[in-house]
Parts: sequence; structure tokens; C-alpha cells
Amino acid sequence: MSKIISPQVEFGGLLSQMKAVTPEAFSPDGKILNLMEGRWQETGTPREFVSPIDGTSLGWMPMLNRETALRAVEFAKGEAAAWAATDLDERKSRVQDCLNQLREQVELTGKLIMWEIGKTYKLGFTDIDRAIEGVQWYVDNIEGMLGQRKPLGLVSNIASWNYPMSVLLHAVLVQALAGNSVIAKTPTDGGFISLSLTFAIARRCGLPVTLVSGSGGELSDVLVKNDAIDCLSFVGGRYNGRNIADALSSVHKRYMLEMEGVNTYGIWNYSDWTGLADQLKKGYDYGKQRCTAYVRFVVERRLFPQFLETYWEAIRSLKVGNPTLVDNPGDQLPDLAFGPVINATQAQELDRLYANALQTGATPIYEGKLDESLFLPGQDRSAYRAPRALVNLPRQSELYFKEPFGPIDSIVLVDRVEELVGEMNISNGALVAAVASDDQKWAARTAKEVRAFKVGLNKLRSRGDRDEVFGGLGESWKGAFVGGTLLVEAVTEGNKPVLGNYPESLLLPEKI
Repeated sequence: MSKIISPQVEFGGLLSQMKAVTPEAFSPDGKILNLMEGRWQETGTPREFVSPIDGTSLGWMPMLNRETALRAVEFAKGEAAAWAATDLDERKSRVQDCLNQLREQVELTGKLIMWEIGKTYKLGFTDIDRAIEGVQWYVDNIEGMLGQRKPLGLVSNIASWNYPMSVLLHAVLVQALAGNSVIAKTPTDGGFISLSLTFAIARRCGLPVTLVSGSGGELSDVLVKNDAIDCLSFVGGRYNGRNIADALSSVHKRYMLEMEGVNTYGIWNYSDWTGLADQLKKGYDYGKQRCTAYVRFVVERRLFPQFLETYWEAIRSLKVGNPTLVDNPGDQLPDLAFGPVINATQAQELDRLYANALQTGATPIYEGKLDESLFLPGQDRSAYRAPRALVNLPRQSELYFKEPFGPIDSIVLVDRVEELVGEMNISNGALVAAVASDDQKWAARTAKEVRAFKVGLNKLRSRGDRDEVFGGLGESWKGAFVGGTLLVEAVTEGNKPVLGNYPESLLLPEKI
């Protein structure tokens, strides 16, 4: 018997729920609008958006041109002074109201995220839940973090599609809580529907937030370099990040540019293979489409047989399939490791990188297969890829210096500690790394030589929540660090230096 799409996540029903909750976000003919100049308007040039889950159409992105986006920026800037003058207790009250209303829509938001960016239900729920609970922590602690600091004005947000709530919405609400007006661009690859729902709630609560859609090429100038923008928060790839960094080099404004790097896991003199197996499985959350995903394992050569056995057993147990399917209408949604990558184009890019690695001399050690029973018969599977792994990746391979942003691992074998450190530092800076060894003192000492902002000892490190700071070293981050008090300091001004990774200096917090 073939599977069915669970009635609880059928997209037409979810969209009807959203229209009932936030009717203002829709045009009379059912298209989602842009939130600008304090109200929902402007359909822009509609661009069809299809789900990575099965290729079905989810609606139309309202793509704006530069001139219309400029109107949005100018109005958002005009809201900044009055909002900055609003008493902190009033700002807290409005953000709290927003959080209370968002909590009522957690299920709906998480299920919309599934269809938009292909997350499993568990990960979609976690994304919105982390955003709400993270901002709640700031509401409860903002007085001590803010002190006498003053908001910067208008903060612009350009973020990737993989965490629309726990990264983008979270940042926007904290920026507003700190007294700034805020404008955000919806990620072009996914998230505009769920973000429209949450931003509609935020605006209804009186928060000065603006949400616009459009291509990066069309909107970059007004959202990055325009004089009305006082601060830029960017999350994305190195290519776009470097271009933005270059654009900001002659403009004196605050910025936080989070970019990718090759996050590595070094293994030396190690024997806890059961513990590593659990980490390997956990590392495949969302098909490694995370800025903190570990995609390179640097392994002491003599340990390769044990590593390979552990890797095979762990990865072959992962289930990859359509996250909306069940056997019967009342069944729970499937417990999958991950679903599709973000779209068919990214899947094809992963194929190209893998083929390039093989052509340049890498050796494949694992090629997973998709399980037919985890899909609908004949459904579009163009965005699905099973895990793959390579060893002996040559330096001429593109993957050697590049994060794949998908389910491809590479393993590098080394004979000396100096080699291990060198290979772990291959991308000139990373957000996270890990060093595993039975010798804890050696691991702690070696971790200091790894150019990553956070280095785990025998465990994975993540972005972190609440009071945990976050940033990057080298080319993985530019500008102010965030997380905890640092996020508030990044979007305000006061009488102390803002910690961060700057062209002229690196100002690190005492504890990471």
C-alpha cells in the first residue's frame, strides 16, 4: 500500500489557516504581499515558488524592484526615532505580546517551514520554538544588557533560507527590542510564507518591522549601502559576503557578516567509537544544510579502519525521504534524518562537486541510496540526495576548500599532528570545529591551534542560544559578534568597543 500526504500537513489546509490568522498579508486574489510603509501592499512581480518536497507550486513570491524597496527603506528609517524614544517597558510589552501570539501559531509555522524549505516536522517545529524561547530570554534580561546603550536606528537583515525563524526572526525581534526599526529581505530560496505569517503578527503588535521580497542583485544597494541603513546583519555564503564586505569598506556603519567555512572534526588517538557514531548521526540534521555542519573529518591514518566501520554503520542507518508521508491518516509524521536539499539546483550542484572530486582523484567510500518506500510513486525527487563520502580529496578538487552545504562528507588522513592542524585550518577560518582524543589535555591544547570561533572537545559545537556568544575567525565572519549580550551591543552604541572580527583588529570575548 502506497503512502499518503498526512492530512495534518496538507499544504492547502495550512494556507487556509494562515489566511484566517493573518488575512492582511494576502491580496484579494490570494497572493502574499510585501510588508512596507506600515502595511501589507505591493505584489511586485510574482515569481512562482515550488516546494523542494515534491515540486508542487506553493504560491508566488512578490518580487520588488529597487525603486519600490527604496520606499520601504525610507519609511522604515522614518520609524526609527519614535521607536527609539519609546519606553523600554513598552517595547518589552509589545515584544512579549508578539511572542505570546507566535506561540499560538507554532504548529502552523513549523508545518509551513516543512513545505517551504524541506525540513522534517521536528526541525521545523524546533526552528520556531528556538526563536520564541530565545527572544523570551532577551525580554527577561534586556535591562542588564542594554544599560545606557542607545539603538543605532534602522537595522537591515539579509539571511539565508535554512533557519528563517531561529536566525532571521530571532535577530529581528531582538533588534526591535533594543530600540531599532528593522527591515528584512525574505530569502529567495524559501521562507517567505512562514516569515509573512510571523511578521504580520509582529506588525500587529506594534513593532516597527518591514519585510520585502526581491532578488539580491536588485535590492542589495538599498538594503546594504543606502545611507538610511545604520546596521547590516548578513547570513550567507562567502562569495556574497565578500562582495558586501567590499561594498561596506568605504561606508562607516555597523555590520555582522556571518559566512561559511569548512567546519572540521579532527580525530587523533581516539577510541570512543560509539560516542562518535551518535555525533555522526546528529551531524546530518537537515542534510548538513547548516552553517555549523561538520563536513570534513581529519583522521589519524592508523584509526581509519575503525572510523570507516563506525561511519558506515552510522550513516547507512539514516532515513532520507518525503517528510510529509504517512501510511494512514491518523499516523504520526515520519522520523527521518532529513528530507530534500533546498532545491533541485542545489542537488545538481552537489552532484557536480562530487563528480569533480572523483575526476580529480578522490576515492568514494560511501554512496547512499534513496529508499523508494519513503516517497510517493512518481513524485518529483529532483531535490533529494542520499549521503555520500569521499577520502583522499586532492587539493585541486573544488570541495577541498569549499563547504558543500549538503550531504557530502570528505575524510582526510594524516600521519602527524601538524598535518591534522593544517588540514583543519584549510579554509582560513571557520565558525565551529571539534577535536576528539582520549587525551583530553592534548585535545584542549590542540584546539587552541584551530582557527574556529568555537572548538568542541570530543563533541560537536553549535551556534548556541541565549547567553552563548557566536562569531567566526578568519574569512568566516566579518564585523560584530552576536549572541547573548553581544547581540544587543552589536545593534546599539555606548562607551565600550563592540567585540568582533574587523579588518584592523580581532576583539574576542573572554569566554567562548
